[in-house]
Amino acid sequence: MSMTRRNFLKSAALFPLMYGLGGTLRAAFRTPAAQLPNILLIVSDDQGWGDLSFTGNPNFHTPNIDRLGEDGVSFDRFYVCPVCSPTRAELLTGRYSARGGVYSTSAGGERLDLDETTMGDVFKRAGYATAAFGKWHNGMQYPYHPNARGFDEFYGFCSGHWGNYFSPMLEHNGKLVTGIGYLTNDLTEHALDFMKSHRQQPFFVYLPYNVPHTPFQVPDKWWNQIDEEAIVKSLRNPGQENIHATHAALAMCENVDWNVGRLVDTIESLGITENTIVIYFSDNGPNTWRWNNGMKGKKGWLDEGGVRSPLFMKWPGTISPGKKIPQITGVIDVLPTLSDLAGIACHTAKPLDGESITPLLLEENPEWSDRFLVTYWQNKISLRNQRYRLDNEGHLYDIVTDPGQYRDVAKEQPRVAAAMQREAKRWKEELDAELPDKDPRPFPIGHPDFAYTQLPARDGIPHGGVERSNRFPNCTFFTNWTSGDDAITWDTEVLASGDFEVIVYYTCPAADVGSTFELRFGSDAITGKITEAHDPPLRGMEHDRVKRQESYVKDFEPLNIGTMHLEKGKGLLTLHALKIPGSQVMDFRLMMFRRVG
Repeated sequence: MSMTRRNFLKSAALFPLMYGLGGTLRAAFRTPAAQLPNILLIVSDDQGWGDLSFTGNPNFHTPNIDRLGEDGVSFDRFYVCPVCSPTRAELLTGRYSARGGVYSTSAGGERLDLDETTMGDVFKRAGYATAAFGKWHNGMQYPYHPNARGFDEFYGFCSGHWGNYFSPMLEHNGKLVTGIGYLTNDLTEHALDFMKSHRQQPFFVYLPYNVPHTPFQVPDKWWNQIDEEAIVKSLRNPGQENIHATHAALAMCENVDWNVGRLVDTIESLGITENTIVIYFSDNGPNTWRWNNGMKGKKGWLDEGGVRSPLFMKWPGTISPGKKIPQITGVIDVLPTLSDLAGIACHTAKPLDGESITPLLLEENPEWSDRFLVTYWQNKISLRNQRYRLDNEGHLYDIVTDPGQYRDVAKEQPRVAAAMQREAKRWKEELDAELPDKDPRPFPIGHPDFAYTQLPARDGIPHGGVERSNRFPNCTFFTNWTSGDDAITWDTEVLASGDFEVIVYYTCPAADVGSTFELRFGSDAITGKITEAHDPPLRGMEHDRVKRQESYVKDFEPLNIGTMHLEKGKGLLTLHALKIPGSQVMDFRLMMFRRVG
């Protein structure tokens, strides 16, 4: 007889020392390190449920991703969040994102609370070599940084989106570096190298790609593979579709598919196929109106089209190939399921919202009761059970007969509607209470266990005439800094007193060279001066296939302004001008603090 995690927890209460919160029967008994399965977890960015040939999209082909579903299991009703950062938080913790303090996608609201246990923590404690390559989007400054959340190795970017996908500025374990070539290919190379170098020990590789998130940039090889004139328009709302954007998004997905093929081929060549679990899904619905099997909504929507994602899981020899799982599941289930499959304890500081779906994977006729999955974002809520979706307006849809959510059946099913409305009200009150009206968390500087602290323009507040380069803060810079009354501030906390090398990344035309500025934190201050011109053009448009809505970027120059002493404590970090001989001080991208004593 099978036992779901929900039922098991009732009996597990009798054995509190044996079972961690969120643990299952199998996870209670630790697997020897030599027998632990490797795990490769791939997450695409803004790829909708319909952006695969596996799910019926007639516009292109994704044979390598499709093969994961053919050789493993495919989940027909797997649900994530409407946007990027909350999905990542729920993946990492097995808990609804509001519980972890995630309320926005930028400017600090994307950070995952420090008292949350992450997937990286769980697998690192079990003896895994852990790595994350790609878009983190759950906090930048240590200890929000991935290197503090259980990942030994990190290469990528911590922001919500990136402004250029060809040899961009990235970071490697906190240190700024320059990427090599097209970003998706580059991230894959790092994952391949890590798997090769750790093939003799269990590894956990988290590979959160940055595409097909905008800006729409993709190499010619993949752009030219898709015939734009042959694209079948969206079946639901063809008048809203931008075919150029669809072309670009699908080309980016085909590039991801090529990289997935490289990953799977390498696993096979290393001889570790039967000891490696490969998982693939996307973080939310499609970022434009394009073919999505007629579902309502896209990225940002709480309806089916905004939160239904493909999910494939392959483990040859353990998970039977070709199985299709109809039961509803969610991103909150991934952590308890993987720990269960690996046979490791899932000890977390707080109880999980997700549950292990191992019975659905391994058993032919598992006992599985219906459940509610909650979608909560920006004070809106939608509820899903196996048959129905209740939207934020209280409308009820029978998804089995009406997957496009055209007809409200609340009056026809009053008992179902009332029960789901009560449940939604309870959940909304509970999750509303998890988020304070004002974010109390300052941006940390100078953790004693990490050399680097990056403070980007994204996290700063402009004052006076200073302007952000774009209304979407991620990957922006500050410009129009023309007055001594202007300033840029960060609400910060120095975690440990010490001396820090401070590097400012700037641009400045020759006519404006000579400005001096001060960086101040309480009684500690340092001055800097622009002594060399650096005035590169805006970049990004040369690679864009569709005009972007986000900020363009520039190649910013590092300026070492010296060593600054910082005393432990909270306060406002302020950057302001002392002398402006020209028309402006500089355009400002970020500051890097490196502990030197």
